[in-house]
Amino acid sequence: QVQLVESGGGLVQAGGSLSLSCAASRNIFRVNDMGWYRQAPGKQRELIASITRGGITNYADSVKGQFTISRDNAKITVYLQMNNLNPEDTAVYYCNADVTLPTLNQYNAWGQGTQVTVSS
Repeated sequence: QVQLVESGGGLVQAGGSLSLSCAASRNIFRVNDMGWYRQAPGKQRELIASITRGGITNYADSVKGQFTISRDNAKITVYLQMNNLNPEDTAVYYCNADVTLPTLNQYNAWGQGTQVTVSS
């Protein structure tokens, strides 16, 4: 089974920065698109950033210019650099990846989620 393991969440003051990372297990053939979602209390989970295998990125308007997504294909890891954080960024952050399994079947995997809390 494909696993995505996230790290890097925590508590930070407004204006601060955090960096999240998400590493995929190695029982895969290829990782395709990867992305970060977040879910704030009482709200739906939303896609905030995505990156293709070739490095093309897309961002939600709410984080454009504030967050940066990147990936290391050799390490099968996706990163999210979050700057100038504000209390509205408080949420559980999830990574997501479309992967091709060794059987060549496609699979969509989710991380376990990591809490990011921004204090005012």
